[in-house]
Amino acid sequence: MKTISISVKKRNETGRKSARDLRKQSDVPCVIYGGKEVIHFYTNENEFRNLVYSHNVYLVKLDIDGEKHKAIMQEIQFHPVTDKIQHIDFIEIFDDKPVTISIPVEFTGDAIGIKEGGKQRIKRRSLKVRGLPAHLPERLIVDISEVNIGDVIKVGDLKYDNLEILDPFRSMVYAIVSSRVALAGMVIEDTTAEAEEAEEGEEGEEGAEEAEGTGEGTSDEGGEDSGSRE
Repeated sequence: MKTISISVKKRNETGRKSARDLRKQSDVPCVIYGGKEVIHFYTNENEFRNLVYSHNVYLVKLDIDGEKHKAIMQEIQFHPVTDKIQHIDFIEIFDDKPVTISIPVEFTGDAIGIKEGGKQRIKRRSLKVRGLPAHLPERLIVDISEVNIGDVIKVGDLKYDNLEILDPFRSMVYAIVSSRVALAGMVIEDTTAEAEEAEEGEEGEEGAEEAEGTGEGTSDEGGEDSGSRE
């Protein structure tokens, strides 16, 4: 996975007034969870442009007043009118602990079905996976060369070394439909995926936390502490 290094400053004061003052100076208040302590910090919004406005997923090396932390961006908030970055949550990661993260999907090959006049339907642009930081790729490659008209690639059809895919097993990733179906505006319904997702939702909060893994559990903790984000 690609890495990006950002130098930031620890915040001496927190709260809404402090956050507003930082934003007036074009700084972005941030917080990092998951380590020994919750750390609030900030830096100029320009330092985050390559991280935020990119199709890539980065491992972030944060230098917080000389302290080194490895993290991934977990959540970002934008201003509803100006779209300026308002706040970023980071999750600290460790080499020996699995990480839960969404990674972009890259489709490769010339599908048979497209050569035959079919139209492709891309249902997933990214997949949520869990694995050690050293095993996280920049892209999840999906070969569509053998996909014909009427064929579907689902999450359960995909396998990646040292990674666990957390999206529902029957969720559709890619399909090719006939030109007639495409012209009629018909949509392929993946009812099995909807049923599976509904079942997962009924399992309750405890089951969801187990499925999400270490990284997502830390994120939930951060969400409850929303009052301290500012």
